[in-house]
Amino acid sequence: MLALGDAVNDGRIPNAEIAIVISDKINARGLELANQRGIETRAIERRGRTREEHEREIIAVLRECQVDLVCLAGYMRLLSPCFVEAFRGKILNIHPSLLPAFPGLDAQRQALEHGVKVSGCTVHFVDETLDGGPIIAQREVPVMEDDTVETLSARILQQEHELYPECVRKVLAADERE
Repeated sequence: MLALGDAVNDGRIPNAEIAIVISDKINARGLELANQRGIETRAIERRGRTREEHEREIIAVLRECQVDLVCLAGYMRLLSPCFVEAFRGKILNIHPSLLPAFPGLDAQRQALEHGVKVSGCTVHFVDETLDGGPIIAQREVPVMEDDTVETLSARILQQEHELYPECVRKVLAADERE
């Protein structure tokens, strides 16, 4: 979220603004950091509701804020068909692996356990499947002999912070041409 904010502020993502940052956790660090930057925030807790009920509230807030593109960052749930349909082709996600390899949780651990020599990150459009949807771009990160989950994660995160803003810019530019 901060990398996207920095890219908007310094012009790498031109003609864009972050309309709102939403979390399902009231004490999420991202909400605090967004507030510090003067970005509108909202905590929309699940409170025992179904996934669709919870997401319908999020959809309403996104529409109220006139959001054109939804960028997920650290959202650890599968989106419902209702949400995906509301913003089909307008939801991006970043994942710390070269999808379709190692979807879901603990991607870096999965990569190390499988002994891959190259890992990385993927920005993709979101559909109803786990870390599915058309891939926009990927960035490779070599896996070192002495890598741990933490060291590999840190190097992938550096690439995520560059790749995600590039992909957002690319998607918004394509939308402008339509």
